[in-house]
Amino acid sequence: MSARPALGRGFDAALWVPLALLAAIVGIALFGPWLAPWDPFEINHRAVLQASSAAHPLGTDEFGRDILSRLLIGIRPTMFVAFGGTALAAVAGVALGIVAGFVGRASEFVVMRTVDIMLSFPPILLALLVVGFWPSGMGTLLVTIGVLYTPHFARVAHSATIQVVQQEFIEAERSLGATPRRIVLRGVLPNILSPLVVQATLTVAAAILLESGLSFLGVGIKPPTPSWGQIIGIARGYLEQNPMYTFWPSLCLAVTVLAINLIGDRLRDILDPHTS
Repeated sequence: MSARPALGRGFDAALWVPLALLAAIVGIALFGPWLAPWDPFEINHRAVLQASSAAHPLGTDEFGRDILSRLLIGIRPTMFVAFGGTALAAVAGVALGIVAGFVGRASEFVVMRTVDIMLSFPPILLALLVVGFWPSGMGTLLVTIGVLYTPHFARVAHSATIQVVQQEFIEAERSLGATPRRIVLRGVLPNILSPLVVQATLTVAAAILLESGLSFLGVGIKPPTPSWGQIIGIARGYLEQNPMYTFWPSLCLAVTVLAINLIGDRLRDILDPHTS
C-alpha cells in the first residue's frame, strides 16, 4: 500500500500545472485592460469579422473590435462573479452546516430540509427566476450564485461536522468546560476544511459555467461590458462569416473550467484520508 500523497512532497505536475494555468488566468483577469493590444470598445467598420492577422491575432467581431482584447477583459466579470459568489456561498453554507450538525436535531431538520428543497431545482432555472426579478449585472449574479451554491457547502459542512463532533477530543473539550464558540472555531472548523476546499474548487467551476450560460442567454453580464459567455452568445450568429469568433471564447472557457476541475480532483486525492 502506497503512502498518501502530500502537497509538499516533490513536484506534483497534476496539481501545479493547472494551478499555474489558473494563476495566469487570474492574473489576466486583474491586468487584462493593460495587456489588451487594442481598445476593446473601439468600433472599426472597415475591419468587421476579419480572420486572424498580424494586427488582430484572433480576428475581429461584428463591430470590428479586436477579439483578443475583448477576451482579455471579458474574463474579469466572470472570475469576479465566480469567486465572489463562491466565497459568499462558502461563508453562508459552512455556517448553516455547522449549526445543523452541532446545535441539535431541530436546527438540523430545518436547515437540511431547506437545503434538500433548494437542491431539487436545477441551478440554471433558479438563476433565471432570480435575474428575472432583479436588474442584470455582476452584483445580481454574485448574490444569485452565492445563494444557489450555499446548499452544496451546507451539506458538505453538515456531514463533516457530524463526523467531527463524535470524536473523543470534542468530548474532552466539552468536559473541560469549553464554550460552544471555542469548540466550533478550534475543534470543528479546522477539521472540516479539507472537503470544503475541494467543494470550493468545484463550485468555482460550476459558477463560471452558470454565469457564462446566463450571459449566453442575454440575462447575465450586459453589454458593453464583455464576458466570455456573452461573446459566445453573440458570436453564434456569425458562425458562417467567422467561425473562429465562436471558437476562441469557447476554448478559453473550456480551458479555465478544465484547469479548476483538475485542481479540485487532485486536491481531493491529496486531502482524502482514505486515499491509498
